[in-house]
Amino acid sequence: MSENYFPLEPSLWAATAVPAPPTTPLDGGIQADVVVVGAGFCGLSTALHLAEQGVRVVVLEARQIGFGGSGRNGGQVIPGIKYDPSELLAMFGPEKGQKLVDFAAGTADAVFDLIAKHDMQVPLSRQGWIQGAHNADAVKLAERRVRDWQKQGVAAKLLDRAEVARLIGTDKYLAGWVDPRGGGIQPLSYVRELARVAQAAGVVIHTDTPVTAMAQQGGKWTFTTPRGQVSAERVVLATNGYTDDLWPQLRKTIIAANSFQVATKPLPDALRKQILPEGHVTSDARNLLLYYRIDHTGRLMMGGRGTFNEPDPAQTDNWSHLERVIGKLFPQAANIGFDYRWCGHVAVTRDYLPHLHEPAPGLLIDIGCQGRGVGLQTRMGQAMAQYLISRKAEDLPVSPTPIKPFPFFGLRRFYVGAVVAYYRMTDGGV
Repeated sequence: MSENYFPLEPSLWAATAVPAPPTTPLDGGIQADVVVVGAGFCGLSTALHLAEQGVRVVVLEARQIGFGGSGRNGGQVIPGIKYDPSELLAMFGPEKGQKLVDFAAGTADAVFDLIAKHDMQVPLSRQGWIQGAHNADAVKLAERRVRDWQKQGVAAKLLDRAEVARLIGTDKYLAGWVDPRGGGIQPLSYVRELARVAQAAGVVIHTDTPVTAMAQQGGKWTFTTPRGQVSAERVVLATNGYTDDLWPQLRKTIIAANSFQVATKPLPDALRKQILPEGHVTSDARNLLLYYRIDHTGRLMMGGRGTFNEPDPAQTDNWSHLERVIGKLFPQAANIGFDYRWCGHVAVTRDYLPHLHEPAPGLLIDIGCQGRGVGLQTRMGQAMAQYLISRKAEDLPVSPTPIKPFPFFGLRRFYVGAVVAYYRMTDGGV
């Protein structure tokens, strides 16, 4: 893993999260039934649900709990995946398609139910998710999504221009729709609380423990770390946007796009009554989407895409495009000032679907969240745990597939840069 990753500490989440539970680096040799690599949403959800069934689980994390995308995302809990129900039914057929629709429909519930079940100390709000439509095509998309989800029994609602303006606080959208299942959480608090609950269930977590090698022999896997080894019969790799070369070619199956975020100073009461006054979270339908919300400290947080390279924390210009967007969407907040700027990786697959791989006996890999990781990876961890216990393929929302790297992976920076430039021209100004 690169030593140049943007540090976690400058983020709003690191400044306001509950403390991480005590952990130590691995020192010596231990055994487990299952080894999980990666202490993020998916890895910890898998570990927790395995441990609750009596499985001995060891989690190995190269850095800190939630150091990757789980501690850096926008904290929006949005149900579903990138594709709508009608698209999934067309892609996979009525049986497999409906199975994936049902799985995707429950991703937000998985998060909020888990928080409630274990009384996790996680600031949250569940007033719904709004997707604003910035042009005529986006309006048609909103209309289709409302129809799709209403057919699935969801109380989705189409919003006209006046309703969007009232609920978001800007007149920049032509229309939109609201999904009442969505909400927002403090994501770093959530992943740390997942770790605490997992430990209470018997999971052993070792942080600052990068895996330097893994090998299989005699039906068992051995993981080598700087100061010790772990052996187990089964393995889960859950590193997503921070995947390295631990397993051949896996890193090349995703584009680890950067998601940049800023947070303002706490908004005065007058602005709080104007911007997202009812507590919704929101993102729009642009190709280079913008996502924003008010957090539990009263700050306006804005996120979006940026440069492909790791940003220099000292160079605030990397975040200037988001700061300008806030001024355009919300002129009343243009001079509020900013307290935090941070960045994280999003794992984007070739087909924008979550992928599972089983490239060797006893090895299960989860990769690809496309920016929906809070709910998706929590529920994926539940499904993976059940599959590891039952060994029944029907317990997985998608079938494991072969590992297929992006073609011309070495040109991905050029490709992503060109796509970003094109979308900036075609998305239209805020």
